[in-house]
Amino acid sequence: MEESWLEFVAARLPELWLRTREHLMLTAVSTSLAIAIGIPLGIVARSRPGLRAPLLGAIGVVQTVPSLAMLALLLALLDRIGAVPAVAALTLYALLPIARNTLTGLQGVPEEVREASRGLGMTVRQQLLMVDLPLAAPVIIAGIRTAAVVGVGVATLSAFIGAGGLGQFINRGLSLSNTRLIVLGAVPAALLALLVDFTIAAAQWGMRPSRRTEAGPILPRLRPVAVALPFLLFAAGIVPQMSPPATAGDGERTSAPTIRIASKNFTEQVLLGEIMAQLLETRTSLRVERRFNLGGTMICHRALTSGEIDLYAEYTGTGLTAILQRPPMSDPGDVLRIVREEYRREFDARWLPPLGFNNTYAITVRRGAAGREGWRTVSDLAPRAASLTAGWTAEFSERPDGYPGLIEAYEYRFGTTLDVDPALMYQAIHRGQVDVIAAFSTDGRIAAYDLQPLVDDRRFFPPYEAAPVVRLDTLEAHPEIEETLSRLAGRLDNETMQSLNYEVDHRKRRPGEVAREFLLSQDLL
Repeated sequence: MEESWLEFVAARLPELWLRTREHLMLTAVSTSLAIAIGIPLGIVARSRPGLRAPLLGAIGVVQTVPSLAMLALLLALLDRIGAVPAVAALTLYALLPIARNTLTGLQGVPEEVREASRGLGMTVRQQLLMVDLPLAAPVIIAGIRTAAVVGVGVATLSAFIGAGGLGQFINRGLSLSNTRLIVLGAVPAALLALLVDFTIAAAQWGMRPSRRTEAGPILPRLRPVAVALPFLLFAAGIVPQMSPPATAGDGERTSAPTIRIASKNFTEQVLLGEIMAQLLETRTSLRVERRFNLGGTMICHRALTSGEIDLYAEYTGTGLTAILQRPPMSDPGDVLRIVREEYRREFDARWLPPLGFNNTYAITVRRGAAGREGWRTVSDLAPRAASLTAGWTAEFSERPDGYPGLIEAYEYRFGTTLDVDPALMYQAIHRGQVDVIAAFSTDGRIAAYDLQPLVDDRRFFPPYEAAPVVRLDTLEAHPEIEETLSRLAGRLDNETMQSLNYEVDHRKRRPGEVAREFLLSQDLL
């Protein structure tokens, strides 16, 4: 029986509070940094007209870069996942409204007031601090309000690079096709944006001079409280994040070493991450930190090589073509041998024994269309390809073992190609919005949506055997990881993996619950 909304939310309240604090922290730190940078930039733009246009132009250009692109660029520049690139991106996005409003506010100060301050003998610094900025404060605070509210919205994308926040629920919901998770992240984020806007507006009211028309002693006394509200709200997000993370379990595990396990942003990866995490938690003394639903292959790989994570499940064909940039090969043994050798040499990482299934790409159509058109192999699509719409994941659109290589191998193109999120790709073909997709062969939605994978008759796609990939220094420090995870070798065939995926994607069960049932069925827990 499906749990009610109340049960659903109640079961996730501790994590909801954690993600809300993370979201507040990202917004608070980035907005504070933007204030510290943006107000001086606005002052410089007012005092030096020659720098005004290039300065605001440069900040404006940053604002036009799409959010995900900015996160990806900073991820590459900083070579790490998590809060640092996220805060950097949010700070850059918050600069324009603060700097521009500072300039506008300062330009709006009446010239006769400035002349009077000079007549009183004020220095330039005194004039700025005692006249210009106080008079421009309402406009400046309006810019801060805009920056902070926009920051709350953009911060939801930070989960894409492992920075946490309420976007983690949204990201997870998209990857699992779970509307409840999306709502669980989206609604609190919207409420948080309203709360941030309200507290800054209250502080703006509190900084205004008291009026004689304010009746009674209560209203004037509320002004200091109103001014403190945004600081208290931001402190609620920052201070808890500065304390050591709480551990689940008794006191003797608080000093246990932590192993960070990641996954990409689709169901099978989350399931594999849960299976490995639960196995390590049960059979070793290690504490596991889950960093699931990161972006695609390159984000997980970069996190592994930079030491941000310790292990994740990868696919041999993906390692061969996307990471090592080798041409596709058809022999599973050769592919495994090459990735093992090259990962050890180039990345100080080890491929553990494969889990037992081959999740290859499968060019897939609706079963009814395949019957009508007589489509059985990928080559059969050639006569109609120019009139068909294909939906690919973003990775498949660019990878050498994806659409670019498929074009060369089969010598035809589809009329229209769309980039579609992995979680939405199956719905799109089921509803007739696309005609062809590059499905994952172990995905349970192939059967659920009555789809027909076509035979790769030219054997273009390499084998994609899933296996844990672990940093060598992690294995040297904790050799029990290899011994424990090797128990999974060969335990997951294609049919089993498809069944597990089906339980999560179609029956909407939790990945942790499904993973636990599998491990129990294998006598591994």
